[in-house]
Parts: sequence; structure tokens; C-alpha cells
Amino acid sequence: MTQAPAASQAARRRHDREIVALAVPAFGALVAEPLFVMADSAIIGHLGTAQLAGLGVASALLTTAVSIFVFLAYATTAAVARRVGAGDAQAAIRQGMDGIWLALLLGAAVIAVVVPAAPALVELFGASDTAAPYATTYLRISALGIPAMLVVLAATGVLRGLQDTKTPLYVAIAGFIANAALNAILVYGAGFGIAGSAWGTVIAQCGMAAVYLAVVVRGARKHGASLRPDASGIRACAQAGAPLLVRTLSLRGILMIATAVAARLGDADIAAHQIILSLWNLLAFALDSIAIAGQAIIGRYLGANDAQGARDACRRMVEWGIAVGVALGLLVIITRPLFLPLFTSDSVVKDTALPALLVVALSQPICGIVFVLDGVLMGAGDGPYLARAMLVTLAVFTPAALLVPALGSGLTALWGAMTLMMAVRMLTLWQRSRSGRWIVTGATR
Repeated sequence: MTQAPAASQAARRRHDREIVALAVPAFGALVAEPLFVMADSAIIGHLGTAQLAGLGVASALLTTAVSIFVFLAYATTAAVARRVGAGDAQAAIRQGMDGIWLALLLGAAVIAVVVPAAPALVELFGASDTAAPYATTYLRISALGIPAMLVVLAATGVLRGLQDTKTPLYVAIAGFIANAALNAILVYGAGFGIAGSAWGTVIAQCGMAAVYLAVVVRGARKHGASLRPDASGIRACAQAGAPLLVRTLSLRGILMIATAVAARLGDADIAAHQIILSLWNLLAFALDSIAIAGQAIIGRYLGANDAQGARDACRRMVEWGIAVGVALGLLVIITRPLFLPLFTSDSVVKDTALPALLVVALSQPICGIVFVLDGVLMGAGDGPYLARAMLVTLAVFTPAALLVPALGSGLTALWGAMTLMMAVRMLTLWQRSRSGRWIVTGATR
């Protein structure tokens, strides 16, 4: 009778070690990503308000253009991890190369669209007459680095699938340092202004992509995997990523609707909303790191035909998600009076944000379950279901959010709608995880 509990405890400890080993470096790499924009903002901010405003518009466009292709990381992680679990390192690397080739093709297509359309895109985002030239300059130059950014996404997915999240952390840290140094040199030393900041970012991103490619190429040569583009493999990567693209676009739509509703509520509400959203994104990094571990671990178990191991790992990761969510929620409740003065001295904005922050805090355990199960189903390659579930969530959230200003409610009600959105996601993901339909074993789904 004592052997079963002992075996169960040993399995839990093994899962815990795997989760921590993958999630902690992944969290560091995730946090490093927004530091690129922060470094640019800090350096450009000293050039003038118009330049900083231009950077804000261009960065928003650039971030949107890249983030919609995050499926390059997610889909590649799951596919590579399955082949690792199946013991076929050569096929795993080959799968990763297909994802990298797809990233290069998509990057070239985005450049072809963004560079000539930069002035129109900047105008569409409402840049002022003084900020628009700076935004256009930054966007056109930075767009040249988009293929490198997408290669970084795909190659990160390859390494995660290979159960390596430390290398992406090291590359992200080095990239941040290089970006900050190049920006300072080119903006002030060379006197290139905002164009220097854009070129610094492009060079840093290309350097990161080169490091990733060197790592992947070394792995390919070690295991005898071909580096040549394979049309059928690239097409398969695109087909696997298409549902995740739908999921990502639906999520971006939810965030855009929330921001648009907050703007209609008034200046204090939109200011408070932006502060809360920045915190929400930071909290999401902590939870997303567990989800990334989930993608890699679940894919590996399924590839190894270990359905029970996948179930056990899923259960343990959900427990981690709930525990981390509770801890984050308590942290927000305790620190919210201290957090707000870091962003604003306006008492109206702080009074508006305080009750909404409480809603965010209470929703964190829900968010923990959502992020973890999202990662589990991605690791299982269950993209079509994730796409359908997110479309349902968008359909529920949109009328709930639009009712907020119609009923004369405020920002707290809007974040109540955001919590409803997360609750719907939790229910759809929980139902899928309980059904077991996501468990498809083998080297491919």
C-alpha cells in the first residue's frame, strides 16, 4: 500500500523538476523581450516628445506585425517535442528547419507589405503630424528586421521542443544588451536620431537570429538532418500554424476591443486601463512560462506514446498554474497601493484603477488554469480546438465589453468582462482536457 503513494510522490517530484527547469529560463526570456522596447523608449525619449510619440506608434505596429506570427514558436515547439519523445532527433531538427524556412518566407512577405505601406499604416494609427515622420522612419527601417524576428520565434520553438529553454534566455539577455548599446551609439554617438534606434534594433535582432541559426545548424549536422527547404514540410508547418494564427488574432481582437471600450469611458479610465494592462501582461509572463514548459513536456510524452505520463504532467501543471495564480493574486492585492504611484500621481487615475486591480488579482487563479491548459493543448497539437474555443470566447466577450459604456459602468466592470473572458476560456479548455480527446500519441499528430 505504501509503494503506490511513494511512486506517485516520485512522479510529482520528477514533474516538478521538469517544470522548473523549463519554466524559469522561459520566464527570463519572456521578460527580456519587452525590455527591447523599453530601452528604445528610454533612449528616444531624450530626443523629444515627437520622436517618442513616433516610436510609440511604430512599436505598436511592429509588435502587432510580429506577434500574430507567434504560432511559429508554438507550433514548432509541439512538433519538435513529439519527435524528441519518439527518439528521432534527425526528424525533430528537420521539423525545426521547416519552421525556420516558413519564418523567412513570412518575413519577406511582411517586408513587402509594411515598407511601402508605412506612411498609410502610421496615419491609420492616428499619429500626429509632428510624430508621423518619425514613426514612418522607424517603422520602415525596423521592418527590415522582421524576418530575423520571425526566425528567432521559430528557432526558439525548436530549442523549446528540444527541452532547452536556457539558450533562448542567454540569447535574449545578450540581444537586450547589444540593442541598448547599439541604440546609444547610433542615436547619440553617430547622431542618427530615431533612425539609429531602428538600425540598432535591426542589427541586434539579426545577431540573435544568427546565433539561433548557428545552434540549429550545428544540431542538424550532428544528427544528419537536411538544411534545405522542403516544400511539403513548410506547407505542413503552415497548416499546423493556421489554427493558432486564428487563436492569436482572436485574442488580439479581445485586447483591442477592451482598449477601445476603455477609451470611450474617459481619459482617467484609459490611463488606468493602460497601467493595469501592463501589469496584466507582466503577470501573464509568469504564467506563460509554465505554459511553455507544458508545450515541451506534453509534446515529448505524446511522442513517446506515454499517454498516462501526459495526463499526469497535465494534472501537475494545472496544480502549478493554480498555485502561481493564487500567489500572484495575493501579490497584486498587497502591492497595489504601492504599484500605482510608480505610473501616475493623478489621484483620479489611481482611484479608478484600485478596484479594477482587485478584480485582476481575484482572476489570477483562473488565469493560471487557462495559461497552463492552453500550453498543454498546444503541446498536443490541438490547434483547431484552440481556434474554435477562442472564437467562442471572442463572441461572448464582445457584447459583454460593449455593454460596459452602454450601461454607464466603469473600468472595474470592463475588467469584470475581461475576467468573464478568462472564465469562458477556462471552461472550454477544462472541458477539452477532461475529455481526453487531445491525447493523440505518436511522432506526428
